[in-house]
Amino acid sequence: MTVSLKPHSDSPALPVESLTATARRLAGGKLEVVYRLVGDLGALVIPELSNTARADELWKHTCFEVFILKAEGAGYVEFNFAPTGQWAAYSFRSRRSGMQDIAGVSAAPIGTMTIDRHFVLRAELDLSKVEGLPAMDTTWRAAISTVIESADGMRAYWAVAHPAGNPDFHAPEGYVIDLPAPASEG
Repeated sequence: MTVSLKPHSDSPALPVESLTATARRLAGGKLEVVYRLVGDLGALVIPELSNTARADELWKHTCFEVFILKAEGAGYVEFNFAPTGQWAAYSFRSRRSGMQDIAGVSAAPIGTMTIDRHFVLRAELDLSKVEGLPAMDTTWRAAISTVIESADGMRAYWAVAHPAGNPDFHAPEGYVIDLPAPASEG
């Protein structure tokens, strides 16, 4: 499923023409997310792929994110992907509460490509060991968002859907994407 992201109304205007994301669930409990940004890349902070380690506070710079609701309660998981290759995986009990690293995700392979005014980031996650997610054969509810940093240090917040008020990627209003179960093999 491909979706278009839009900037939050309070975000500064950055030289971004479009930002889309394609998310799909793959066999074996995997999730693939591909983000495509078109704009004046020289005016944005998009570092080169260089470091594939787990890291915190990626949202302070250009960062691509996906959130998935858990099967029960108000919990969800959050995954962050930086153009550098750094990544994060968190589990929450409820909105911005009870955050913990997800031990069941040990790697998040990230690939990037830049051609002219186009930047693409692709990430693939193995979610088969992540506790609390809905059954693998059911549709999952998700939110997709991105923080984009400009060369002058300003940040814009992009998402498929924004809540009223301040930008908040953790808000329930952002969960507007249905990720169907992968097609059966064979």
